Amino acid sequence: MLQRKRLLVRGVGTATLGALAWVALTAGAASGSNPGANTAVAAADDIPPYAVEDFSYPGADKILAERNILLKRGDGHIVLVDCASGTGFLEVSARKQDRICFQVTGNSGWLTLELPSVYSVKGNSYEAQVDTTVGSGEKKTFDITKNTWTSVGEGLDPQNPQHTLVEIRTSK
Repeated sequence: MLQRKRLLVRGVGTATLGALAWVALTAGAASGSNPGANTAVAAADDIPPYAVEDFSYPGADKILAERNILLKRGDGHIVLVDCASGTGFLEVSARKQDRICFQVTGNSGWLTLELPSVYSVKGNSYEAQVDTTVGSGEKKTFDITKNTWTSVGEGLDPQNPQHTLVEIRTSK
């Protein structure tokens, strides 16, 4: 029995010494005696600030250069796609442009852009509205019929100057 008590006291003593050594090491790191600890603190101070989403369209400069479509801002639920890549897209017809298609996802979406000489938009399964500007900046809004072509802009009246598509809004 006495032997067991001695072993227990030795075990507690060893554990206490180990704990004291750990405290000494960590206290030295906090006080600056460990150069590696300062590096960790300095790295934490160099963390960049949080990113702020500005809703700019990714790759807009390249799309403007290649397709003459200025995509400005959006919520990511209306995205320019290759018309040959599928069906069910929102399609836009404009003079001097090939077919222009947008994939719509989510419950709602918005996209601001500049696409000159627009004359027709084919809806998909979403409710959609488009805004155009004409002449000196007069804004016109058009409701787009689901799954069919809707005349917008210059297609309505040959006397009208060109219309520029400036915004698309969708909802389910």
